[in-house]
Amino acid sequence: MAEPLNPNTHDQKATGITPSKMIAASVVLGLLLIFLVILFFNQRNKMIEMQTILTEEKDSLTNELKSMLYAYDTLKTNNDTLKAGLEKERERIVQLLAINASNAQLIRTYKKEISTMREIMKSYIVQIDSLNTRNKILVAENTEIRQQMTQVRSVNTQLSRVREELSDKVEIASVIQAKDVAAVPLNKKRKETTRISLLDKVRVCFTLRENPIAKAGEKEVFLRVIRPDSLVITTSPDNLFEYKRSRIIYSANRIVDYINQDIEMCIFMDNTGDFIVGTYSVELYLENNIIGRTTFMLPKK
Repeated sequence: MAEPLNPNTHDQKATGITPSKMIAASVVLGLLLIFLVILFFNQRNKMIEMQTILTEEKDSLTNELKSMLYAYDTLKTNNDTLKAGLEKERERIVQLLAINASNAQLIRTYKKEISTMREIMKSYIVQIDSLNTRNKILVAENTEIRQQMTQVRSVNTQLSRVREELSDKVEIASVIQAKDVAAVPLNKKRKETTRISLLDKVRVCFTLRENPIAKAGEKEVFLRVIRPDSLVITTSPDNLFEYKRSRIIYSANRIVDYINQDIEMCIFMDNTGDFIVGTYSVELYLENNIIGRTTFMLPKK
């Protein structure tokens, strides 16, 4: 008895595909699918890892930029050129912080910019430190100079005071004094008298003392005869001379040639009719100084 024919067997024979081949193909496809799934997850993990690294690097660079920005804010200088440079670099940092770096190329650009700015900042720090050091030196030098100037002014003040004192002493020492001053009322016969009715002149004699440091030459001596009531007797109201920045009246005067040696001299004053009973004061003036005094009396008779 003949076997019945299987249609599938006939088709498989016709196409050359056997069950074993189909199983093998299924296994290969399964393995390929598994490989692709594994490859996908590996790539996905690598991308996640790369993204994490990029994010961390970006955050690190951002923090470094913020630190640099703070550092630039703390750099202070009075130099206008350095101020402008610092402000320019600060603006560059602000601009970089505004960039949303999301790929490796931008991160590399970030790094280059930061590296350049870090070097620039180091340069500014060195320059500012140098200027600050120089300023400290200048401040110290100025302080020392001011102290020296104060000392010099103090010395000059002391020298001026000493010079003034010496000048005063020299001026005092150079005053020509009068000695042996004597005032005598005279009658017309040049005899001494005490009677007002007989009075013709008053003679005042004295000696200008020797003074080697006084200036030699013509000297004008002024005489003041002062009544008991303090009135100065004078032959003219125009008889005035300078004394202590004032103009005062004198009774009589005389010019003498002084040669730094003792010289005896007299000044005569005419009776102006203004004499009264009492004690009179007599004063001698020379070169803005009182150089001698005496008195005489006209008693009542």
